[in-house]
Amino acid sequence: RITVTFNINNSIPPSVEDDAQEEQKPGEQEPDLTSTPNFVVEVIKDDTKQTLVLDCHYPEDEVGHEGEEESDIFTIREVSFQPTGESDWKDTNYTLNTDSLDWALYDHLMDFLADRGVDNTFADELIELSTALEHQEYIKFLEDLKSFVKCQ
Repeated sequence: RITVTFNINNSIPPSVEDDAQEEQKPGEQEPDLTSTPNFVVEVIKDDTKQTLVLDCHYPEDEVGHEGEEESDIFTIREVSFQPTGESDWKDTNYTLNTDSLDWALYDHLMDFLADRGVDNTFADELIELSTALEHQEYIKFLEDLKSFVKCQ
């Protein structure tokens, strides 16, 4: 069983907003804000008591490079095993940071995810979903803020 979780809070890169305002020329349309949340993939096998947890993110320099099918648009930051069925992960469990991981093993982990449907297509669809949810929540927040400020 594969479970993917993500949080839209702080998923709009701050550099997009700053750069867009500085580089925008008069008459130009503002660029769309895109939500690129960190996400966690949990791989659960029924016959084990452990869950393989892969903490993934979108590197800022990889997002929006369409046509470059060779490179992955997301990366794995950390890998760990957590007890299956536990809602809180244990900080004491060993967590492998992929910065120091052998590139061949890293590629195998990426292939492992791709074989289970977590690939560039999935990552693009997650960006679309997250962006839509973030925009929806932003509008709701503005409406709530307006109501709150108007209330006497």
